Amino acid sequence: MTHMLFRETEALEQQRMEPERIRLLRQKLQLTQEDFAHLIGVTFSTVNRWENGKSAPNRIAYRLLAGLEKKARAQAE
Repeated sequence: MTHMLFRETEALEQQRMEPERIRLLRQKLQLTQEDFAHLIGVTFSTVNRWENGKSAPNRIAYRLLAGLEKKARAQAE
């Protein structure tokens, strides 16, 4: 039961990080895909696949992206 709940939660988190949302975050930070990838510890091709909807961030990457998004919002205010 717990394992099933964990998978559902993970799926919901990944659904919320849409490709356009990732692209907009990267653009707000004024970073290239390569620089953004380096910042969060993934490869350029991973960021490219996320932004093109070919894959989605895992839980760890999602949390990093969510943290960056929160920081970017705070700086904009």
